[in-house]
Parts: sequence; C-alpha cells; structure tokens
Amino acid sequence: MRVGVDLPGRVRADLVAEPGEVVVVIGPNGAGKSTLLRAIAGLEPGRVLVGDQDWTDLEVPRRRVGYVFQDQSLFPHLTALDNVTFGPRARGEGRAAAERVARGWLERFGIADLADRKPRELSGGQAQRVAIARALATDPDVLLLDEPFTGLDVSVQMALRIELGQHLRDFRGTALLVTHDAIDALTLADRVLVLDEGQVAQVGPPAVVAAEPRTPHVARLVGLNLVTDGDDLMAFTPDAVVVSLAEPEGSSRLHWHGRVATLAPHGDAVRLLVHATPDLLADVTPAAAAELGLVPGREVWLSAKATAVSRYGAGTAGR
Repeated sequence: MRVGVDLPGRVRADLVAEPGEVVVVIGPNGAGKSTLLRAIAGLEPGRVLVGDQDWTDLEVPRRRVGYVFQDQSLFPHLTALDNVTFGPRARGEGRAAAERVARGWLERFGIADLADRKPRELSGGQAQRVAIARALATDPDVLLLDEPFTGLDVSVQMALRIELGQHLRDFRGTALLVTHDAIDALTLADRVLVLDEGQVAQVGPPAVVAAEPRTPHVARLVGLNLVTDGDDLMAFTPDAVVVSLAEPEGSSRLHWHGRVATLAPHGDAVRLLVHATPDLLADVTPAAAAELGLVPGREVWLSAKATAVSRYGAGTAGR
C-alpha cells in the first residue's frame, strides 16, 4: 500500500508498504515525524494519499486510522472498556458488538480485569495498553503510533514492546511507529523511514539502514561515526578510532583533529565525543584515557584505518 503525504514547506513523504508491514519512522527533533502521523490522521491540513484513495478532504471520522498518542489521550471520564468501545461505536457498531470487540482486545493485552477502571486508576503501562487496544479495535487500514513507550519504566517498555510486536504480526494493515529509540527500529520494524527536515532521507530494511546510515542522527542512534567524503559516506565504529596527541603518520589512515567535548563510561571503555569536522566518537581504555590526560578541552588527533571504514554512496538507497 502506498502512503503519500505532502504538507508544503513542512513534510513530504512517500512510501510503499506491504500489508502487515511495520514502518518505523525516525529522525531528529523537528524532522516532521509527528506531523506526518497527524497529517495521515487528518489532524494537520495537507494532501494525503493512502492506497488508491485520496484522503485529502476526507473527514477525520471517515479515515480508517487507529492513533496511539504519546500521552495515551484516554477519555478520563470513561472506563477502560468504554475507551476501547468508543472507536467501534463511532464507526456505527451497536453497543453489544462494540463491547465484544473491546473485551476481546483487553483480554489480548492481559488487562480484561481492568475493564471497569478509569484512566486515573491505571498505571502508565496499563493505560498505554488500553490506548493501543482502542486503536486496534477499529480494525484500521493504518495504525499510527507516536512514541508509544515514552515515559514508561524500562522494564515496562520492554514488556510492552514484546506484546506490541506480537499483535502487529497479526495486523493486516500498515503500521507507522514514530520513535527515538534504535531498539524499536531493530526489533519492531520491517522497514525504517528516516525523516530529515521534513524530507525522506533514507528508507529500507533495519539492517541496511543501521549498517549504512545516511544522516548523522541515524548514525548516532546505531553508535556509528559518519563522515562525508565527496559523493560518498564513510561509516565506522568508535572502537575503530585511534586517539593520539600528535598527528599520526601513514597514508593508510584517515585523520581528524579536534577538542575533546565529553568523556563518559561506555561498557569497559571510555567514550569520547570530539568536536572535529564532523563531531566524532572514539572509545579508549581507561588506562589510555589516563595516560593521554584526556579531559574536556584537550586537543587530540583521531585516526582510523581505511580498512576499518565502510564506504558507500550518499543517496537514499535501500528502498
């Protein structure tokens, strides 16, 4: 199914997803991720094409969309059951049929015993399960999830991520999930769409996007350095970087010069952020950090062997 969105001067995106595919949307703050979802839902004005239908002038209630907001946005005066029942009822289902659907979804998310509770009586994870159940209960063509794990404890995030993945495997429509977390992209996505300044910078399978990032934001998400070299991009890991106080010698190495911005523990290493051109990450041992006297503001040289660098074209390949 094709999904196209055009909000002049704000967001322009076009993607094709197979039925049942999960498309994870990533990008820096202000890239247009939430605006993309809101446009599809009809909450932002703009041209929207879904499949062979033009949704541009279609009223919000008539769009076959399920929407999960960052803050759940449950109706505070309704019970969990009535929140989930709301969608089918709004689409014309009778109360009895709508309640059967709603109870089925609450059961699938393991919260059937919470059916009579109001949102204020639910934990964050319980409320988000109700919100996802409410979105799925409408049997949408497009499921929109805007950072559904934000604000939840890490353990709750992991449990809900697993549950959501199980339910999305049975979902027949197209799911678009906005996130800032690389774990979501690597565990839930069939396809990753990268937005940058309102435009599609890259789209492809998670493994391809992670191995060959085309924006600094994605490179940071997956822990890689990214350097532009003419029409090519070069990606390499922080542990492939050698840090020295003197300019390194040898034509087989790539060189950069800059100042240490920050140092922080990273597993068994110390990870440096160095303000070079561009900013680069480097991992050194604690002993090396002490021997080199690495502190914020210290001028250093960074180098990497050409054999440790992945070089590829700067286009939006991987579609």
